[in-house]
Amino acid sequence: MTVNMTKGQAISLQKSDGGTLTAVRMGLGWQAAPRRGLFGSRTREIDLDASAVLFADKQPVDVVFFRHLTSDDGSVKHTGDNLVGGAGSGGDDEAILVDLQRVPVHIDQIVFTVNSFTGQTFQEVQNAFCRIVDETNGQELARYTLDGGGQYTAQIMAKVHRAGNGWQMTALGNPANGRTFQDLMPAILPHL
Repeated sequence: MTVNMTKGQAISLQKSDGGTLTAVRMGLGWQAAPRRGLFGSRTREIDLDASAVLFADKQPVDVVFFRHLTSDDGSVKHTGDNLVGGAGSGGDDEAILVDLQRVPVHIDQIVFTVNSFTGQTFQEVQNAFCRIVDETNGQELARYTLDGGGQYTAQIMAKVHRAGNGWQMTALGNPANGRTFQDLMPAILPHL
């Protein structure tokens, strides 16, 4: 059963039978919003990029993004860069896989961001979402849908953080501006 998350909502990442999740996929999907032009409605390709920033004690220690597809310890992997989007309310356009059992113990938070590398704003995006999937069986556990567009070029989407002996996901959905994860660091830090 999928939990449709709202901004700021946290959920425990446990299997429906109460067991502990071992591997999750953070999926990202989007579509270009149609724009009215002189010759009717058309869409422009949108290049959104998903990133995962790994933190230890509120300090960034590693990042996974389209130019560094695997974390140094191998626990987090980006499946590759999608330059145009298109899945929207369906499947994932980009995905980041997290092997929760392999995440080093000093890593206490992983923050997922999305940014428009080409600088287009979210007014030009529709049907954008991020979701957490149990990678062992493909079951969607949680989905956070971006509502509305805006004059920003990035979102601090969600974070996965340690809670006791397990992990929790918190939907953040905070707008920001920047073309890369480096540009977003000042916007990420308040959410740690």
